[in-house]
Amino acid sequence: MTPERAVGQSRVTVGVAVRETATVIVGSHIRTRGGLPSVVTGAEAIGAEAVQFFASNPRMWRPPAIAEDAAGAFREDCRRAGIGSTYLHAPYLVNIASPNPEFHRRSVELSRASLAAAEALGARGLVVHAGAGGPGEPAEALARAAAALEKIAALGTHAHVSVELMAGSRGAVASTVDEAVRLFEAVPNHERLRLCLDTCHLFAAGYALDEPDGVGECFAELQRSGLASRLVLIHANDAAFARGSRRDRHANVGQGEIGRVGFGAILRRPEVRGCTVVCETPGDEEAHRRDIATLKDLAAPSPGASGGDGGTPRPEASRASGAAPGARGSGAPR
Repeated sequence: MTPERAVGQSRVTVGVAVRETATVIVGSHIRTRGGLPSVVTGAEAIGAEAVQFFASNPRMWRPPAIAEDAAGAFREDCRRAGIGSTYLHAPYLVNIASPNPEFHRRSVELSRASLAAAEALGARGLVVHAGAGGPGEPAEALARAAAALEKIAALGTHAHVSVELMAGSRGAVASTVDEAVRLFEAVPNHERLRLCLDTCHLFAAGYALDEPDGVGECFAELQRSGLASRLVLIHANDAAFARGSRRDRHANVGQGEIGRVGFGAILRRPEVRGCTVVCETPGDEEAHRRDIATLKDLAAPSPGASGGDGGTPRPEASRASGAAPGARGSGAPR
């Protein structure tokens, strides 16, 4: 039997293995100007062991169109190159909490098409932002986001839907762990959902990820919420603006407000072990190569290190790839 862990009042079955000794899989978001073949070649050029990319034009409503032979070739290329984890990201236009009915409908349809593409490509999942509603309608926005996630995940793929928390911007449905719990609980079949944390977003929302104690408090909150078992993906982005700014502007790893100390504390957390870690940082190929090297260096366990406090069992999320002014001294925003 597998243990159960509560998400609020819900019961969620989780796996039994604590991954404190597992290593993170580090990679980058890859531009696909040359189509699918450019994903793997781009990853090899920067030392990425994981990739995230858009399967269609991120600024258009046109769904992905991937031929079966192209999907098979991509899976084989990933296997050959040793790419251990692949994620697709939903296009920029998608807003699962949109108050515009037509926009909301198209967001669901495009996300479902992107999730089907993720399945065909052997990806672990599709990243979808938690969404944002209009002014003064948080309950309605939450309901729309939950309904959208239910419809997207109902596709029944092995590839999961990974919900990415927002940066605390106006109308955001979920930027904090508590808000994520409310969103997951509002989805009837939330066991199909997984969690993506963007370090820049969390920092912008007020989490003190620039301090080891703040990192510890953030992950302690995640543990208490019951969502630590759903964490599968980290977007490792430094922040260009101060903590609590609610501004989503990425900086290169270790060169922003979070800094190397903060990322070192994050990457050594037991909840992060076994996750995919992807940077979505500015700059050219060389800049991304440096960011990946920095993340790998900071993720390496120190001799004799225990890896942090209190790991949480995580559901089996791996899928062979080819076979995105707050609290002071506090992890949680006030």
